[in-house]
Amino acid sequence: MNRSIAGSGQFDAVFDADAVLRDPARPSRMQADYDSGDHLHPGDAGYRALAKALDLGQLMGKKPVRH
Repeated sequence: MNRSIAGSGQFDAVFDADAVLRDPARPSRMQADYDSGDHLHPGDAGYRALAKALDLGQLMGKKPVRH
């Protein structure tokens, strides 16, 4: 689903939360440090990582979108 959304060309930009949160050693899972404990939703550290990864300039239209 992520690939079809990101590669569709229908959006100005996409934010890949999975890429930010996934465990590099086990790509089908969230990094333990980012997990809220239910193995589905991020905890505080996960939400901080997502916020840090978000490009606010691009979101506000102040930077060109890189494809």
